[in-house]
Amino acid sequence: MDLVISLNKPKDITSREAATEVKKILKAKKAGHTGTLDPSATGVLLICINKATRLATYLSSLDKEYKTVMKLGETTDTQDAEGSIIKKTHSGEIDKNLIENTLLSHKGEILQIPPMFSAIKHKGKPLYKYAKKGIDIPREPRKIHIRNIELLDINLPFVSFTATCSKGTYIRTLCNDIGEKLGV
Repeated sequence: MDLVISLNKPKDITSREAATEVKKILKAKKAGHTGTLDPSATGVLLICINKATRLATYLSSLDKEYKTVMKLGETTDTQDAEGSIIKKTHSGEIDKNLIENTLLSHKGEILQIPPMFSAIKHKGKPLYKYAKKGIDIPREPRKIHIRNIELLDINLPFVSFTATCSKGTYIRTLCNDIGEKLGV
């Protein structure tokens, strides 16, 4: 059985755990996923089974689309809701035009510094392992492409938007960068 499964990944499991579970259920020899979703994220994750794993590189290079809810006024050490709050700012009365223009200012090719809480390797070890010990490893900015970004809703301090982006984009870092540009 050689196939690609479109899995609706549940919250609180890693992409690797999802692929391993599918592999067990199907009694497959090989299984791999085509892009990492954070454990706290839900959504479509493509799982390649057996010979279909040859397609993983191609499929992982395709654009992704995310629907996101961003909370303004709080910064966490992980840049997501799971982390410890390290800074609070009053989100105040930010108007829709400012939010929309700030979102749009991130459209196109931009540089993004990957978060410390990520699986990117440094000296063979994932960055999140250093981060958990309080060690900050300098990271080079990476080129990413935000093909489309669209405001959906504002219910301060929450802002919902969609983003279509290239491989390697960290949505939580995009939210952090947007919040910094807004000053919240």
